[in-house]
Amino acid sequence: MTYRGRFAPSPTGPLHFGSLVSALASWLDARAHGGAWLVRIEDIDGPRTVAGAAEDILATLERFGMHADEPPVWQSRRLARYQEALNQLNAADGLIYPCGCTRKEIADSLLSAHARNTTLAYPGTCRSGLHGKPARAWRLRVPDGDAAVITFEDRWQGKQTQNLATEVGDFVLKRADDQWAYQLAVVVDDADADITHIVRGADLMDSTARQIYLQRCLGIPTPEYLHVPVVTNDRGEKLSKQNGATALDNDKLLETLSAAARHLGLEINGSEHATLEDFYAAATTAWAKRMGVSTQHK
Repeated sequence: MTYRGRFAPSPTGPLHFGSLVSALASWLDARAHGGAWLVRIEDIDGPRTVAGAAEDILATLERFGMHADEPPVWQSRRLARYQEALNQLNAADGLIYPCGCTRKEIADSLLSAHARNTTLAYPGTCRSGLHGKPARAWRLRVPDGDAAVITFEDRWQGKQTQNLATEVGDFVLKRADDQWAYQLAVVVDDADADITHIVRGADLMDSTARQIYLQRCLGIPTPEYLHVPVVTNDRGEKLSKQNGATALDNDKLLETLSAAARHLGLEINGSEHATLEDFYAAATTAWAKRMGVSTQHK
């Protein structure tokens, strides 16, 4: 198996330190395996996309010395592929169905339920039909019983298990605003790019079971997963553009990369390395040792 990894930022603003940590982890894992590292711009959420942010992110990655092995892929140019995948699922009787529920209706039906903090579980209201409501979204029907339990081994976090039926419910593939859902787009994109290893932040761990189930429904391979600890602010919140994360300082490349490496448990002092190449050579070796990878520098 030829290793193929990726970094997939959303262009909602400039690259910040939390995103750099994820980028660095995915880059180091690809280089330690002697594999390819790709970049995908996840720009299908039109209302959240900021003009010029994607170009700024790509330029920042280049300045930090993380050069992709292939041209970047833009999700906004792949809408037809997502429709093909939805059509494939629709051809399998009973896998997907239209949903007419609003968020308020779903929330009201769950007032007495114990839903996950990270996911608003869907109670299956439209499984048996729209009952006179107009179709708003398309959902993937999840199985019941033991078949709903998805288990996978995360290379950083260890064994993970999620019951899709009780913890998530039937999930959206195409939203009410006609935007494609993250779950469908990322699964189709990774499959089309032959991605073998996914390295990303632990804030996306909750999505993994859904993506594995969707991969099975589409008949495509499941990559290996690794979720690194997220960076938090002084209030313990995930560092993000929404809570004030600032753009990276392009004048402190080695210092910033060293801080990102320390967050990943790698003791790499940028001041001891004269160039980015020196830093990455040391960081790749340290990553390989930490993750038990037989280093194959590319």
